Amino acid sequence: MEKNDTTRQKQKKKTDREILKEILKISEAINNIADIDILLDKVLFEVRHFTKAESGTIYLVNEDKLCMNYIQNELLFKNNPARRYQYLNSEISLNDGSIAGATAKSGRIMEFRDVYKITGDNAQCGCKYNTDFDIKNDYRTKSMISIPLKTIRNKVIGVMQIINARNEKDNIVPFSEQDKLFISYFANDAAMAIERAKSTRSMLMRMLRMVEFRDPKETGPHVNRMGAYSIEIYHKWAENMGFPSEFIRRYKDKLRIAAMLHDTGKIGISDQILKKPGKLDEIEFHNMKMHTVYGYRLFEGRDSEIDAMAAEVNLSHHEKWDGTGYPGKMDDIKNAELIPINGHKGKRADEIPITGRIVALADVYDALMSKRTYKDPWEEEKTLSYIRDNSGKHFDPEVVTAFFGVYEIIKAIRGRYLEDEENHNKQKI
Repeated sequence: MEKNDTTRQKQKKKTDREILKEILKISEAINNIADIDILLDKVLFEVRHFTKAESGTIYLVNEDKLCMNYIQNELLFKNNPARRYQYLNSEISLNDGSIAGATAKSGRIMEFRDVYKITGDNAQCGCKYNTDFDIKNDYRTKSMISIPLKTIRNKVIGVMQIINARNEKDNIVPFSEQDKLFISYFANDAAMAIERAKSTRSMLMRMLRMVEFRDPKETGPHVNRMGAYSIEIYHKWAENMGFPSEFIRRYKDKLRIAAMLHDTGKIGISDQILKKPGKLDEIEFHNMKMHTVYGYRLFEGRDSEIDAMAAEVNLSHHEKWDGTGYPGKMDDIKNAELIPINGHKGKRADEIPITGRIVALADVYDALMSKRTYKDPWEEEKTLSYIRDNSGKHFDPEVVTAFFGVYEIIKAIRGRYLEDEENHNKQKI
């Protein structure tokens, strides 16, 4: 008997080592992710992969609320990934009334075999599962692990919920002890990575706020849309090209931030041009073109991969597929003071980096669909017709194909990041 017990202990110890090895591998990967949205996607994916769970949600603390920042659901969103955007940014109170609220308030892991039948210690907190989501989507949430995300200072910054573990027969089952061990260990590293990524996003938005002070068109919603549009278009383009999924995920992390920084060079343009309430004349427009060069100079020569991509995007997002864009091929990009009115010979086709080709389409789409001081927003079909008509002229045809391949997601992103005026009007309706 003693020998058998020792054997089981050795087997258990080996299993624990394997779990720890996997946690270390995943933790190394997430600690190299800078963008908060890409990070949350990766965290949920890895935890769901390990536990064989069909769904997961991450809430982050925002003052006295919990805000749903990311959600995955294989069953509901597999054929309609745009659908998940309708749930993002929804808020719940930070109290014992909900499972997520009770998890954050207590700071302890809560496990449920069936959230419709809360028993034992969990029932004492008084929390209840809100069935609204299930009823609305004809879905059944059953087994769940709800875990607080704590920083090294033991501060709860959010809650991760992993839902509906499935066995080999695809039946919903309770989460195993091994699942709980993995999640509890991994959550600590995930929380620290999330805190860093939130700090990075906050610093990035402060930097972009400076650009907005100079150019009112460069709003927070605009740059968030640009980042989100660009990675969705890239993901589809890369899938069409046959790129491996992990490579796509790593590339998207850098691209999202670089796309958000696409117009930072505008801080070098005069207020007389940036804040002119109308279209620019020819001389003003050629001065404005220099924002691509100024943006390149801000980031060029840095060691960071994100800086290198931001330099690339700033320089190339106004180039056109047919070679008629700007700033074109410049001999002395580091010292040029002005792009000549007659221009340089533009880069064309594959001479333009894929980042620039993608951000170019995203930027034009967002500009046409948005209100400006000199124009009203275009109708959606007019905008889409313009993009179709300019495939092979302004835009890379393969990027256009990718854009239309994810257009439902693009529309959902636009609905998530509304301008203040649009958001106000939507709330009034």
